Amino acid sequence: MNLKIQIISFLFSFLYGVFFSFLFNLHYQFLFYRNKIIQVIITLLFLLDMALLYFLVLQMINNGIVHVYFYFLLFLGFYTTFSFFKKFRKK
Repeated sequence: MNLKIQIISFLFSFLYGVFFSFLFNLHYQFLFYRNKIIQVIITLLFLLDMALLYFLVLQMINNGIVHVYFYFLLFLGFYTTFSFFKKFRKK
């Protein structure tokens, strides 16, 4: 993998972490839904969709090559913006 593709993959992983943090905070209201079965199904579908979307775009960028530091940047993007997007939570 050349340097240009790695930098694009780094940026994508970080920005996807920011995107995931935003959507997770919007999804937060469903964590307290009364019906536990619907709560589990919605959360499972949300996490499955987020994971599949990440790997689909990564497949288009660098043919699906996944390194540990891509996950690190994904989590870094998530945790750096998590407290900022906490404002969008509805309980």
